[in-house]
Amino acid sequence: MSSVHARRLSLFALFALPGLTISSWVTRTPAIRDALGASTAEMGLILLGLSAGSMLGILLSGPAVSRFGGKPVMITGTIGVILSMPTIGLGSAASATGMVVVGLFIFGLGMGGGEIAMNIEGADIENVIHKPVLPHLHGSFSLGTLVGASVGILFTALAVPVELHLMVVGALALGVLVVAVAHIAPHTGRTTRNEQNLTATPRTAVWKDPRLVLIAALVLAMALAEGTASDWLPLVMVDGHGLSATLGSTVYAAFAAAMTVGRFVGGSAVARWGRAPVLRIGIISAAMGMALVIFADSQVIAALGVVLWGLGASLGFPLALSAAGEHERDPARRVAFAATVGYVALLVGPPVIGFLGEHASLRAALIAPLILVIGAVFLAPVVKTANSRREASTSRLP
Repeated sequence: MSSVHARRLSLFALFALPGLTISSWVTRTPAIRDALGASTAEMGLILLGLSAGSMLGILLSGPAVSRFGGKPVMITGTIGVILSMPTIGLGSAASATGMVVVGLFIFGLGMGGGEIAMNIEGADIENVIHKPVLPHLHGSFSLGTLVGASVGILFTALAVPVELHLMVVGALALGVLVVAVAHIAPHTGRTTRNEQNLTATPRTAVWKDPRLVLIAALVLAMALAEGTASDWLPLVMVDGHGLSATLGSTVYAAFAAAMTVGRFVGGSAVARWGRAPVLRIGIISAAMGMALVIFADSQVIAALGVVLWGLGASLGFPLALSAAGEHERDPARRVAFAATVGYVALLVGPPVIGFLGEHASLRAALIAPLILVIGAVFLAPVVKTANSRREASTSRLP
């Protein structure tokens, strides 16, 4: 097995872990909400722990990768994700809201920091093999989400205690980390002292690039579309559409499955039609799906809307990050900037939706992210590669 191939497979495994763990938490949110006795608004504030941790992790990740390289940041972040599982589970068992918030903060800190490093690593592999990697890496995240959601449905139906469920997931994730980390490149994204001296004078702030700012805005909208489902979808289906906790988790699993399919098959669509048209269709699909969840009173139609939502949101984040990294200078900093702006949605989204849901309903609260997703339709052309022939040659499935 070539070193690049082993590196890519290991990165696939590491990308799957945050998906596995976050879906394990999400599928148990109805049970955790009940154990804590939290209202909708209070759940929004509890989720703020996840968002705040994510934002801090993202802000620290860029400088940490520049100084130490991506590998130690990935390891540290993944360990945080693993440790968060028993913390959240035990906090739920003890009805200790503060402990759950701390667990979510640790999870967000680890995932936010680790994912920036992993996206930088993925963009570097794309530049090495000249083929799209990020859509498939994010597909691995979605596949992990699907596996975690499926296990969560089973454990919910069997009434397995939340703390036992999350501790099992944490132990499994630790085993995957030990095996995968050996093949990750040690210094991706690291800036040496000589490079710092060479680039110190002429270096331009990445946020002064208008195209990159538009890409970042697109990432923000699509991160909100994806993150809203991750944070709220089971509760929306339980409270807003009257499903049981098990069926609510099943609908979330359908969303994860749609995301997985969209990310793994999207590469061939991009190869045929280009990034911008595929992304535009995806955004329209996501908006239509969200609208069905919000406005349709039929549980079946709402569930079909969830599938459209997942398919449509699947390629937004990875395609936008690929576009951000397509630059001769500072691709790692550009990816980090776009991802950081996108993760602002994770900081602001949960409490805002919780506040709106408390004063209206969770279904009505989804109108706010829907408006941003509709606006993202007009930003889709920004991901188009300057050299269309280069896009055609590098958009084939690996």
